[in-house]
Amino acid sequence: MLTFTIRRLLLSIPTLLFIALVIFLLLELAPGDPMGQMPLTIPDEVKQKMREALGLGEPWYTRFSLWLYQFFIVEPQYWIDGIFGTNFADGAQRIISFQSRSPVFDTIAERIPQTLWVVGMSYIVGVLIALPIGIISAYKQYSVFDQCGTFVTMIGFSIPPFFTGPLLIFIFSVQLGWLPSIYDTTLVVDDWESFKQQFKQMIMPVMVLALQTTAQIARYMRASMLDNLGQDYVRTARAKGMKESVVVMKHVLRNSMIPVVTVIALGIPAIFGGAIITEQVFKVNGIGQLLIIAIQGSDIPMVMTITFLFAVLIVLFNLIADVLYGVLDPRIRYD
Repeated sequence: MLTFTIRRLLLSIPTLLFIALVIFLLLELAPGDPMGQMPLTIPDEVKQKMREALGLGEPWYTRFSLWLYQFFIVEPQYWIDGIFGTNFADGAQRIISFQSRSPVFDTIAERIPQTLWVVGMSYIVGVLIALPIGIISAYKQYSVFDQCGTFVTMIGFSIPPFFTGPLLIFIFSVQLGWLPSIYDTTLVVDDWESFKQQFKQMIMPVMVLALQTTAQIARYMRASMLDNLGQDYVRTARAKGMKESVVVMKHVLRNSMIPVVTVIALGIPAIFGGAIITEQVFKVNGIGQLLIIAIQGSDIPMVMTITFLFAVLIVLFNLIADVLYGVLDPRIRYD
């Protein structure tokens, strides 16, 4: 397993470099200009000097090489400085946003807590609800519970967040007045009242996102459980006199979790990428909203960094999912 992990980590390096190159070239070919937001009264020669100050006058391969150096060398040095109090990165040029003229990673770090609070919590809630629903629906196939679970998951697949979000706002905020319609990012939780306010404003965005997560994972869990419940080893375990709970929870569930682990693991990077539509609907000041603002303003360093971080997380959690296969099923060996 260790050899497989090291080999996959080494193979991920050229994969990530290729992904970074593709993202950079797509942003280069995309329409839009960082200077397009400037007032028309600014002379062209001033705009040209501003472009040169942003480094846009350099060839694309020079700018791409500089970004790679900043991402893999300079930014980790600042991260080490922040933890150990060293001065390795003094004078090094960081990745700077075209819009805010501030370091990109500092801006992302400010948005991450809001995204993790809302999107992360919704993912945890969705998984915790989806797994029992999928298990019980498969074990009690065609029962009332299974029919209700199928109906709920079908709704989760069918209704997009841009409809569910405004619908919940209309019901619980406008009509009933129970919950706030906009997420207050300036709220500081320091007492019981502020905690209740934080909890209230998280309910609707978490509900919208958890519905999608529950629908997806529950269907995978149900299908995988049904596939394993009819296997010969299940009939053999029952013929040996094992308790039904042991057969289902120890044998069937463990084998059924193998494909579900892939779905769960690949869904985790989406937490850090943010829920773009939901964050826009509820005005959550997270990564998804930051990405939209950066795209609208042709902020290439910000868009490049966020999308590449998303790619890194996908590659990383793909590796974690493969390693977990061997943990769940001892028959799977990579060495």
